[in-house]
Amino acid sequence: MKNATDLGLSDIPNDRSSHTTITPRGAGIGFGGAFFLSNFIFNFSFFIENGLVFLSIFLVFLIGILDDHKDASPKAKFYVIMVATLLVFFDDIAIYSLGSFFGYEISLWYLSLPFTIFALAGFTNALNLIDGLNGLATSVSIIILSSFLYIGYVNQDELIITITSSIIVGLVAFLFFNWNPASIFMGDSGSLFIGFIISLVAVISTQYIHPITVLYLGAIPILDTVVVMVRRIKKGLSPFSPDKTHIHHILLRFFSKKVKKTVLFIILIQILFSLVGVMLALNSDKLSSGISSFIALIAFIGITIFFYMIFTGMQKRQKLIEKLSNRKKKNKK
Repeated sequence: MKNATDLGLSDIPNDRSSHTTITPRGAGIGFGGAFFLSNFIFNFSFFIENGLVFLSIFLVFLIGILDDHKDASPKAKFYVIMVATLLVFFDDIAIYSLGSFFGYEISLWYLSLPFTIFALAGFTNALNLIDGLNGLATSVSIIILSSFLYIGYVNQDELIITITSSIIVGLVAFLFFNWNPASIFMGDSGSLFIGFIISLVAVISTQYIHPITVLYLGAIPILDTVVVMVRRIKKGLSPFSPDKTHIHHILLRFFSKKVKKTVLFIILIQILFSLVGVMLALNSDKLSSGISSFIALIAFIGITIFFYMIFTGMQKRQKLIEKLSNRKKKNKK
């Protein structure tokens, strides 16, 4: 604890925190460092061959460390992710198409690079936003990465297999210390690093699967970000303003502040989405040739609307109960 404080790597609780004691953060430095070191030592030729990919991941890793230590600005983080995306773009890793619908492919052409930057920055930030409960971001990341590992294995893609398997091992080990009650947090050095890796392997996977499949494989971070931002915009607030209206905040109150139960419930939801995503991935040919891709897209939009309605309703009800409870306390005084 003393070393973490001296290094500026302590997480001090605030009104949005689920923990009440000062806890060391920056564990991402550990499993992130292990990711680079293990690949450099045991897979050197592959590491050099895919130098631009590992360099892009390393840049995001560095800004995460800086954010843990001195709180990097949102602009700085975005610019670093943009540069990292440019690096992998030179390695021919980008979203060139939104997939086929009714047998017709929707190519992005000159919009490929800006859309890839938007997608990578968006998901990287989305994973960072769900890192609010002990073990939540770690567990959800393991599930998502495992799904992409399977897709990489089925398609014999060495890059996907290597990246996902390397980080899964580190996350499983870290989960023992991050599970509630956590003795250490991953920090932004971990959440930004993992978020970028997931978004990167998702982009690589689009050469094998329909892009719509990615929405299901990364459902929880995507749905949470969309729902929260839409709610903030409707209230006239900045979509990036911090608050306690994320899905895990609402579910935590629903489960009477029981962190483990909340995290397990969200894990179950992500597993269900991932199973659907894997099934869609295994039927990618059918998804691209007929109406199936359109149905999958409409279904996800419907799920997003459902999530918005159900969690906004739960939030309003919780606020009303809290207001009535406070009023009763005042009357008693």
